Amino acid sequence: MRRHLSMLVTGTAAAMIGVLVAASSAQVSAGAGDSSRPVNLLSAGPGDVPQAPVLVPLPDAPLDPVAGLDMRAKAAASDAAQEGADISFTVLDRNTGKTVSGGDGAPFPIASVSKLFIADDLLLQVAKGQRQLTTDEQQSFDVMLRSSDDSAADVFWSEGGGSSIISRVTARYGLGSTSAPYDGNWWNTMSTTADLVRYYDMLLDGAGGLPADEAAVILGDLSHSTPTGIDGYPQRFGIPDGLFAEPVAVKQGWMCCWNGGNWLHMTTGVIGADHRFVMAMASLQPVDDATARATMTQAVKTMFPDGRV
Repeated sequence: MRRHLSMLVTGTAAAMIGVLVAASSAQVSAGAGDSSRPVNLLSAGPGDVPQAPVLVPLPDAPLDPVAGLDMRAKAAASDAAQEGADISFTVLDRNTGKTVSGGDGAPFPIASVSKLFIADDLLLQVAKGQRQLTTDEQQSFDVMLRSSDDSAADVFWSEGGGSSIISRVTARYGLGSTSAPYDGNWWNTMSTTADLVRYYDMLLDGAGGLPADEAAVILGDLSHSTPTGIDGYPQRFGIPDGLFAEPVAVKQGWMCCWNGGNWLHMTTGVIGADHRFVMAMASLQPVDDATARATMTQAVKTMFPDGRV
C-alpha cells in the first residue's frame, strides 16, 4: 500500500441473458399435408394458418450477488483517494470463484490479523496431539481472536517459535506473498489482501490442513468479535459496520504511524450465513484514527450500499 493509488479490478459484470423469438415472413407453409401451397396471411381462413408453437418461458437466470461490484469498487477507491486514503481489497465469491480486487497488491504489515496465523498453527498442534490447551490458555486464545489481545499473542508467538509460525502457515496454505516479520515481531508479518482471502477460503474448505473442528473454533471466535479490543480500541469498522445486514466473522487490525504519519487499518473476514463470501481490505491514511476508520467503513458501504452482498 502506497500513497499512489493503483486500481485494478478483475472479474466481469454479470451478463443479462434473454431469449428473442422473431418471425418476419409474409407467407408460411400450410402444413405437412400441403407443404407446396403458400398461404397468404391477409386472406387465409382460420383453418389455413398453422398454430403458433407454444413457447415455454425459460427460468430466470440466477442473480449474480456481486454484479456491478467492480464499478462500485472503483468508486469506493476513488472516494477514499480524495480523502487521502490508499486502499487495497479483495472480495471472493466462493460459489462462483469470481474475484474483485483493487489496489497495487504489494505486501504490507498486517498487524493483529497475523493472530489468525498464530491461532491456526497452535490449533494444528492441538489436533495432532502435540499440544494441549489448559482452560486458562483456551480463554486467552479466545480473547486473542475476539478482542485482539496482544499479550496472549505474545505468549503463543513465543511458545510456537516466533517467525517459524509464519513459515509453517504460509507453506501449508501456499501464501506466496506472505512473509515472516523482518524484526521478529508478529505485528510486522507481511501479506496482501489476496493472500488473506486465500487463507480464509482454504481454512473454510480444509485445504490448508487444519481439521474442520479446529477451523470452526477460529470462525466461532471471529463471529463473536467484540465491539472494542481488549485495549479499548473500536473494532466495528469496515466489514462489521459496512455489511451490517449480513452475519460476519471478522479479524480486524490497526497500526499507528506506519510509513510516516499514516494509520494502517485492516478489516478481514467471512460474510454470509453460508460463508459464501470472503473479503479483506486495508487502508493507509494520514489522519486521526477515527477518521481513518470512518473512511474504511464508507468504502465498504459504497461497495455494498444495502449493507449486504
